[in-house]
Amino acid sequence: MFFKDVTVENQVGLHARPATFFIQKANEFKSSIWVEKEERRVNAKSLLGVLSLGIVGGTSIKVIADGPDEEEAVEALVKLVNSGFSD
Repeated sequence: MFFKDVTVENQVGLHARPATFFIQKANEFKSSIWVEKEERRVNAKSLLGVLSLGIVGGTSIKVIADGPDEEEAVEALVKLVNSGFSD
């Protein structure tokens, strides 16, 4: 298992379009991937799950992966969040 904390900096947070980019990126990997906000953890490959966290700009989240490409998956998702979802 591999994880990293990252702060969502873009103003709208992880809603609709940015969430779609995030999920598409997560689905490129074989590992199981989760997003955790405070004590709540959801499947990073599920649009409804990610949207249900209500992640707004300035929110800290944890990206967690477990599987054969876990480090690569977490690094790619953290990079996407840090890019403001322009990647």
